[in-house]
Amino acid sequence: MKRINAIRRLSALVLLGFAAHSTHAQSAASSADKSADKYPEKPIRFIVSFTAGGTTDILAREVAAQLTTKWNATVVVENKPGAAGNLGTEFVGRAAPDGYTILVNSFGPIAINPSLFAKLAVNPQKELQAVALIAEVPTVLVVPTIASAPVIHSIADLSKFAKANPDKVSYGSTGIGTAAHMTGYLYSARTGLNALHIPYKGAEATRDLVAGRLQYMFATVPSVTQLIKGGQLKPLAISTKIRSRALPDTPTLKELGVDMATGSWFGFFAPKGTPMAIVQKLNKAVNEVLQSPEVNARLVAQGAEPIPMSVEEFSAFVRSEFDTWAPIVKASGARAE
Repeated sequence: MKRINAIRRLSALVLLGFAAHSTHAQSAASSADKSADKYPEKPIRFIVSFTAGGTTDILAREVAAQLTTKWNATVVVENKPGAAGNLGTEFVGRAAPDGYTILVNSFGPIAINPSLFAKLAVNPQKELQAVALIAEVPTVLVVPTIASAPVIHSIADLSKFAKANPDKVSYGSTGIGTAAHMTGYLYSARTGLNALHIPYKGAEATRDLVAGRLQYMFATVPSVTQLIKGGQLKPLAISTKIRSRALPDTPTLKELGVDMATGSWFGFFAPKGTPMAIVQKLNKAVNEVLQSPEVNARLVAQGAEPIPMSVEEFSAFVRSEFDTWAPIVKASGARAE
């Protein structure tokens, strides 16, 4: 009987504990919901992990401008480039999880760097909360048109030039592990092209390409659309499965007989622990911006394909991208410290 009474007393204490925990959880959830109702109450910072002028920066500024108007609030863009996108990622990963410091990043620092770097101060797969996908973006194989550069009109011309000039062909990227780097690696592996990879900190790679100091590059379409229209760069092939609506006359690598199809993507991330009510509010606002006919048309014209996703869908997508790219990074032998 004493044992039964003791069990009853223990059960009562456990139930009281559960009730207290439930009350606390409900109170915390209610507080987060109220916080989200007032959000934003102060300026929001979009931290871009790359230099100004690149695709990540272009997309971040488009959404920031729209949210500034939509919310009648201040949304500023700050560029924190360096370490293949890790500096910006680390900055946000260590920021207060209150929704006022948001990361805008490409797939490289999120899906590739955890496999590329032996150690990361902030592991994006574990310490960031996926918020919203902005767009998927194809990369385009481009060559310079400056008079001092080799005359190349096709990927066949590029291969011939590389064979005739061994060890003298180089391609640039916006950093180790970026879309430009990994796509360039795959292209060399699938075609047997012998080329030296030269990583840059960001948009400087495009400037060197235009100047003829590089022979080719896989660049995201939005970052080079104006240079293609202006005649400084010539597009040879699109990396994705289907042609880009921004460059409809440029064939895909698949069409040209190269067995590969890759692209890039860009999205918003918050520090882990950011109230889900705020994350959901941000996701809803970003998706509404992307679905605006005017914004959608502008992004498509630049080569981006806006793809609204829920928080849950984007989180699953990020995990699947990491799983896809991890073995490719390993096969490339690329490592960074």
